Amino acid sequence: MSAAPGNFHEVQSPEHFQALLSEDLNRVSLINFWAPWAEPCKQMNEVVLELAKKYPQILVLQVEAETQSDISESFEVEAVPTFVILRGHTLLGRISGADAPALTEAIAIHVRGPSSINPQSHTDRAPAAAPASAPAESPEELNERLRKLMNQDKVVLFMKGSPDQPRCGFSRRIVDLLRSQGVEFSTFDILSDESVRQGLKVLNNWPTFPQLIINGEFVGGLDVVKEMVDNGELKELLA
Repeated sequence: MSAAPGNFHEVQSPEHFQALLSEDLNRVSLINFWAPWAEPCKQMNEVVLELAKKYPQILVLQVEAETQSDISESFEVEAVPTFVILRGHTLLGRISGADAPALTEAIAIHVRGPSSINPQSHTDRAPAAAPASAPAESPEELNERLRKLMNQDKVVLFMKGSPDQPRCGFSRRIVDLLRSQGVEFSTFDILSDESVRQGLKVLNNWPTFPQLIINGEFVGGLDVVKEMVDNGELKELLA
């Protein structure tokens, strides 16, 4: 990464974060939640640095999501990269994923200042999937779809991102664990479908991801799978 301008800061602590943010409550701030192991973050870090150079009037804060977990949790960051745009402490926009055009457009809009027209904001919510004329999926239909997804392979991992581009540390670690055990598995990116994401929490009575499914049955998350590897249960289950 090339030399950083004066408005570009690597956040060292929550106190450091608050001090920088509070210096000027009228200034637009761009917060980049990233992780060193996530390949999309490397590309987006360069984009963020260029935006800091192009717009010296904004504050750019680099927050390593796992190291600064208190900050990440306060902004409900569940995957990297995630970008939050503020004016002082007011949320202007939020972008999830390596979407350089959306981030560049959002910064350009908000740097121009408030207007009578509310600019379109970008969120990490899944896009509206269907026209109004399409019938909504009933709970029964959703559960049927979830069961099909859970049975699409002997081992199915519901995770954030993909095995080669995971978007949270827990997903990355469970992929590494399964690969180290020589387990063949298929995956589903729960960030791509909010209905699946919320439905699995209810169906499996498990509030977080990743979730590992074997033979159509929920097994557990990262900690459970680690324990099963250590005590030999995973190997028995896959035999």
